[in-house]
Amino acid sequence: MKRFVLLATLLAVCSLGVLALSLPAEVPVAGTAAPTFKLTTNEGKVASLSDFKGKWVVLYFYPKDFTSGCTLEAHNFQRDLAKYKKAKAVILGVSVDTADSHKSFCAKEGLNFKLLSDADAKVSEAYGSVMDYNGMKLSARNTFIIDPKGKIRQVFVKVNPGGHSEEVLAALAALQKS
Repeated sequence: MKRFVLLATLLAVCSLGVLALSLPAEVPVAGTAAPTFKLTTNEGKVASLSDFKGKWVVLYFYPKDFTSGCTLEAHNFQRDLAKYKKAKAVILGVSVDTADSHKSFCAKEGLNFKLLSDADAKVSEAYGSVMDYNGMKLSARNTFIIDPKGKIRQVFVKVNPGGHSEEVLAALAALQKS
């Protein structure tokens, strides 16, 4: 009987421990209001979602400056920047890197759009776009198209950085037609 009580107690404690773990935030869905934020840019200024009211926003989360996939994704957004401007859309990249890291990344890679520092990963969490990597919180590779009124219109989860800019441009064009 003692073994049964001990086992039952152990199971209860373990299940409480599991319940106490923080579960990843859910990714906001299309049709909902985009979570607001205020983050420091690569230029050292504070930017908020409300700064871009009246424009389409492509808010993309990525893991780390200076890594191969993130650099490829950023280069493709930069390559297509004129197309985004023509569509009255702005590109905003978000990662947990510092504003200084973003500044260096933009300078080295020739990026002419804003990168936002989410050092505490709170905005990444609000967008369900945070992941653990070797004990560190990083932004997960997700993208959100936000309309001029601040509503999420399209969500891309676990994107492939290679062809992602073209995918976003096609979705943006379709959304703007409707």
